[in-house]
Amino acid sequence: MEYRSYIVGNLMANCYLLWSGKEAGIIDPGGPATELEQFMAEHSLKLKWIVNTHGHADHIAGNGFLHQKYGAPILISAADRPMLTSPTANLSVFMGESVISPDADRFLNQGDKLVLGAEELSVIATPGHSPGGISLYTPGLLFVGDTLFYESIGRTDFPGGDHRQLVTSIREQLFTLPAETVVLPGHGEVTAIGYEMKHNPYISDD
Repeated sequence: MEYRSYIVGNLMANCYLLWSGKEAGIIDPGGPATELEQFMAEHSLKLKWIVNTHGHADHIAGNGFLHQKYGAPILISAADRPMLTSPTANLSVFMGESVISPDADRFLNQGDKLVLGAEELSVIATPGHSPGGISLYTPGLLFVGDTLFYESIGRTDFPGGDHRQLVTSIREQLFTLPAETVVLPGHGEVTAIGYEMKHNPYISDD
């Protein structure tokens, strides 16, 4: 599985383009990404799906444009679906904006598989930052949205956030993956499972 990352939107979210062969997927399109579109065109990639790891505005704002341009379905967990079409629920109204995404075409659940070419990603339920937060795993790579960051974790003071649930998600769903797994977060720099297990100060035994 190959990927490229793009920093998009006012909150500097990481948007990821993944591909295998000529089939591509996009994770968390939080805003315009002209370079991403150019790369897809130059490499003749066909967009199979758009995945939102959660429903906050800075991860869904580009859904509508990409959905209309490429005709790719929008995938998200059922629990975060209401955020797509509600500026209040997706928090954009509190930033003086009104982000409204098209509704989801399909819902993602624990254990679902997303296929690109000859490879696939597994859906891992990681609620806590939002009620329906998910991560996507393929051997060696883990796309975590706002669940886990370099030496940090996602905020849980937004509506629907739950600190204890988030820590449990990280411990039981992510820290069971191989230590060498590269962690690709929704904001900031790349890290690794083994590094976070040793150095993340927010994951304690409390």
